[in-house]
Amino acid sequence: MEKAAALFVQGLRERNASAHTVRAYTRDLAEFAAHVGKNRKPEAVDHVHIRGFLSELYGRGLTKSSVARSLAAVRSFYKWLAREGLAKQNPAALVSTPKLPKKLPRVPTAEEINAVLDSDMPEHAAFPERDRLLLELLYGCGLRNSELVGINLDDVHWSNEALLVRGKGKKQRLVPLGDAAAQAIREYLPKRQEIARANSRVAPALLINLRGGRLTTRSVGRIVKGIAVAKGLPPDVHPHTLRHAFGTHMLEEGADLRAIQEMLGHERLSTTQRYTQLSMKHMLEVYDSTHPRAK
Repeated sequence: MEKAAALFVQGLRERNASAHTVRAYTRDLAEFAAHVGKNRKPEAVDHVHIRGFLSELYGRGLTKSSVARSLAAVRSFYKWLAREGLAKQNPAALVSTPKLPKKLPRVPTAEEINAVLDSDMPEHAAFPERDRLLLELLYGCGLRNSELVGINLDDVHWSNEALLVRGKGKKQRLVPLGDAAAQAIREYLPKRQEIARANSRVAPALLINLRGGRLTTRSVGRIVKGIAVAKGLPPDVHPHTLRHAFGTHMLEEGADLRAIQEMLGHERLSTTQRYTQLSMKHMLEVYDSTHPRAK
């Protein structure tokens, strides 16, 4: 079990799975192997063992979402085993996923985000030109955090007014580069060149730190949260919040769902359709607060 799980995780890395997914699945499968026995062969595990594993997680006080993620890891593991001919069936398919409450993320309004982007960066910002560009790309292009930090200088296609983005599974896509984001890049590049001249080695990344290295996803999260708090937005705003805002605001303005799917790099349209729920929630809030017959 332990060796098979290690091979599965290695395959995830080779398929360019996100670092977060690799860490989570590594931890989940290590706990699963410990529960059923590290030396037990994967084909010797049945749905009863998996239900027992989930019961153990509940007993440790884990939330339904955490238990559901662990089950997803086990299911993916057994799908891989079946493809590799190491297991004849997927016992996890017989185990129901815990029912999760439908929680839609709170998305800042277009007015709230524009107020942040149209104002000066906070005084504590160590690199305000970069931080403004960072926000413009997350919101203006709907990027994932990992996609943002993976952009290189050569990925800016000025002639096409587009940005080359490397998404999940090594898939590439071109996203439109809006005027505001393009202007932010132009204002940032001279400052980046100053850092490049001051450092002997500089990463090819578009977004760099003050030492010339590629910006990390953790740094991006810290910067976004710091700006959000300084500008009066909720402290739970993070990079993915701006991606949600991108999809929601475009849909509210009449953009085609398929076009939004392409720009966000969603493999399934059903993932993009989540933004219709976000948009409807916003419309209901507006209706309830403004229509005379709603009160």
